[in-house]
Amino acid sequence: MRITFLGTGTSTGVPVIGCGCTTCRSSDPRDRRWRPSIYIELPDEFSVLVDASPDLRAQALAFQLSRVDAILFTHAHADHVLGLDDVRPFNFKMRRAIPCYGEKQTIAAIQQMFSYIFDPSTPRGGGIPELIMHTLSGAFFLGAAEFVPVPVYHGENLILGYRVGSFAYLTDCSGIPESSWSLLRGVKVLVLDALRERPHPTHLSLSEALEVTEKIGPTRAYYTHICHDLSHAKTCARLPDHVTLAYDGLVIDVE
Repeated sequence: MRITFLGTGTSTGVPVIGCGCTTCRSSDPRDRRWRPSIYIELPDEFSVLVDASPDLRAQALAFQLSRVDAILFTHAHADHVLGLDDVRPFNFKMRRAIPCYGEKQTIAAIQQMFSYIFDPSTPRGGGIPELIMHTLSGAFFLGAAEFVPVPVYHGENLILGYRVGSFAYLTDCSGIPESSWSLLRGVKVLVLDALRERPHPTHLSLSEALEVTEKIGPTRAYYTHICHDLSHAKTCARLPDHVTLAYDGLVIDVE
């Protein structure tokens, strides 16, 4: 299984509009962060997009995405869904609708935000994404792989992370409910929210992410949803050997 990080930034992206901080002015390409999303290529040539960020078109072109067989949504905040209209070229190329998965409130919110897609009175044609929405109620299969939804706290709200095999993706996480810890047992490769140094009401800080990482005990951990407070090189230099900040375009292989 191959994972490509399409975006590792926070909702504003990095550089931040109008900001002149060191990270926003950095020449290190790892400090340029699109909005958060990953692309999973399964061994049976089944490809899964996790979230459709506002940067999806640029991400797809930059990392040469050729197909999307399914889309998973973690939640319906703008930085995770506003690129949904840009899946149309995948419809054209694959000549079929794309199944989309999320929890009930997320699916309802997306259907409201993109009402023209789901309104039967909208004239059909190439300008409308072809999507089939599915509400999740537990583990499910995509291709030959079992995906396990992992509820996590995003502030006071519960959203979804996802586990497939020994890999788990927990973006926009501020805490893990007691009932979800068992779903993370045996995870070897962890992707986890680590927004900044200072505490935040809806995201893990760097120190909090390190505590969660230690409790889960992965072999490798990659942090995402990173704001401009954390520069890549300086932050990675003080992290444990098995922990690093992810960056846009990073590709990892997971058994």
